Amino acid sequence: MSDTQPSLAAIILAAGEGSRMRSERPKPLHRLCGRPMLMYVLDSLGSTGASRAAIVVGHKGEWVTKTMQEQGHDIAIDFVEQRVQRGTGDATLVGLVGLGDDEDDGDVLVLPGDAPLLRRETLSAMVEHHRATGAAATVLTAVMDDATGYGRVIRSADGRVQRIVEHGDANPDELAVNEINTSIYCFRRSLLAPALRRVEPDNAQGEYYLTDVISVLVSTGHPVTAVVADDAEETQGVNDRLQLSRAESELRRRTNTELLRSGVTMVDPASVYVDTTVVVGRDVTLFPGVILQGSTVVGDGTELGPDTRLVDTTVGADCVIEQTTARAARIGDRAVVGPFASLAPGSEVADDTVTGAFYTADATS
Repeated sequence: MSDTQPSLAAIILAAGEGSRMRSERPKPLHRLCGRPMLMYVLDSLGSTGASRAAIVVGHKGEWVTKTMQEQGHDIAIDFVEQRVQRGTGDATLVGLVGLGDDEDDGDVLVLPGDAPLLRRETLSAMVEHHRATGAAATVLTAVMDDATGYGRVIRSADGRVQRIVEHGDANPDELAVNEINTSIYCFRRSLLAPALRRVEPDNAQGEYYLTDVISVLVSTGHPVTAVVADDAEETQGVNDRLQLSRAESELRRRTNTELLRSGVTMVDPASVYVDTTVVVGRDVTLFPGVILQGSTVVGDGTELGPDTRLVDTTVGADCVIEQTTARAARIGDRAVVGPFASLAPGSEVADDTVTGAFYTADATS
């Protein structure tokens, strides 16, 4: 890559209803390890160099916008509404409007708002490949043994990307292809809008497909490349509660791995649940059945568990806390709490306190 790179922006498509979630909550706001799913998609932009993102909202858009504004993020974010659900192609056009005018012929990433497992490294590698090849568009693809339900990436005999065919529109030969579209793209920005305006809703759903941009670009002589993800699992979307639980399990595994590498001991990592918003110090020991949630902070050298749940709770250094529940509480240094203690919101345990068994504290204790 050269020293000076074109600008990079992102469009995140988060307007869908997500009816398979069977929930009043908008799909992008379902929580994984303590944070809205959409936040993990924003996190994946972290090492790409993207300077801003437009989030396209639709179903319960005010709820999505308000929640994301409350979360805060390092990247500049604009919210734009897709008032009528007319497909991913239309949503991307709406996103381009949200990004506004830009004289620089930069690049734009387009991502779904329901891909929380996407790694920064994968997205950065895709952007680097896109720029190194001078492509008009680059598609992130994955190879799957069972590609049922996914759009297929159709290549020419020499391996070049020709088009993407949605599962419902594919013929038997196309359905036999096991390279799938992840719905994650990098486009040359100056070419994206003109190509989108040439897309027609000639498909089973009667929608404007972003995937059709690929064949439009190819037909006009522009090169389209693809990057195959090393791990197909990280590219998968979340469409129902089963997929949500699988994503939670993977994110929890990643979180625990990072904690172990940072100097935390876990007797059984599979039985420890730590939100990504929690801060855990060095030389902390977590026994089975520990659940740490929200803004909880745990000081160095503390032992937690077994069977302890702390929510939005601050724990000092060198404590021993077992079989305890606490919410919005504060525990001082070297305290010994439990077993079977319960700390109510606003309660405090002073430094060097030994509570004994069956201790109960409220805000006035």
